[in-house]
Amino acid sequence: MEGYEVKTVEDTLGEADIYVTATGNKEVITVEHMKKMKDQAVVSNIGHFDNEIQVEKLNKTKGVKKINIKPQVDKYIMPNGKAIYMLAEGRLVNLAMAEGHPASVMDMSFANQALGAKFILDNRGKLENKVYVIPEAVDRAIAERKLRALGVKIDTLTPAQAKYLESWEEGTS
Repeated sequence: MEGYEVKTVEDTLGEADIYVTATGNKEVITVEHMKKMKDQAVVSNIGHFDNEIQVEKLNKTKGVKKINIKPQVDKYIMPNGKAIYMLAEGRLVNLAMAEGHPASVMDMSFANQALGAKFILDNRGKLENKVYVIPEAVDRAIAERKLRALGVKIDTLTPAQAKYLESWEEGTS
């Protein structure tokens, strides 16, 4: 792990400065954990829904005071006087606080989903009940449209180049 220590959440309480959940599970960081964290610790989630951290329960915990510092940053003062900073209300920080999925990426993703659905519709009755990879022709059509929309021109492969890319026979000796 390149010098990083692997510990349980419980074993880091009181020493770690930053907590980032990335598990896809629920209640990874509990209210009891947050009460024991180092003063001024930062808590965030990048893993799944807003249930990885017990934010809702924290908001209802007697003696805990919540202060909004700025958009997407809340300070929670615990009954013992220590504070933690919660980012994005425990929601996915890459979506709530930054451009985790910028429009330039999402338009390609949505195009893939839409044209994938069209492929399924066009081929209904012919497809087996299994997971399919988006056909290369669909991927290429999306990429070509995106490049055209951006005003980008690329070279077209010659037949010899296309054949070379599909084979391991040439250039390996």
